[in-house]
Amino acid sequence: MGDDTSVPATSHRAWISVNHLTRIVLVDDFEPWRAYVRSVVDDHPTFEIMAEASDGMEAVRRVEELQPDLVLLDIGLPSIDGIAAARLMRRVAPDAKILFLTENRHSDIAEAAFQAGGHGYVVKSDSAHDLLIAMGAVLKGEKFVSRTLEAVPIF
Repeated sequence: MGDDTSVPATSHRAWISVNHLTRIVLVDDFEPWRAYVRSVVDDHPTFEIMAEASDGMEAVRRVEELQPDLVLLDIGLPSIDGIAAARLMRRVAPDAKILFLTENRHSDIAEAAFQAGGHGYVVKSDSAHDLLIAMGAVLKGEKFVSRTLEAVPIF
């Protein structure tokens, strides 16, 4: 990866311990996937999923209303895609960190996600290993790219 602010996906212990409750908005149009992410996140007492959304515009509204610390955001969403939603989220909740959590493995899409204001990019198939590590990295202000896409430049 080459960027000093990036975090390699090396260990589940690499995620940080946060001194306060990290408020999360989870955005994905596939409910079984949201249930999986909830099960992972709910095992950690410092994380709270405060809201969920299943489409891009609903997600922007929830993020504006709740001002979360972290948004877990899919790219393939109804109404507007996750990249367009991220651009809007940057305006309405500039302090929220955005971690893309998607099936998309195309480097040009990952680059667009970072250009839209993303702080991290996790490929769903890598999430068992990468999700908590990525969450910790972006909450510390670092960038993260899933190990499947480590060649993607981080902006």
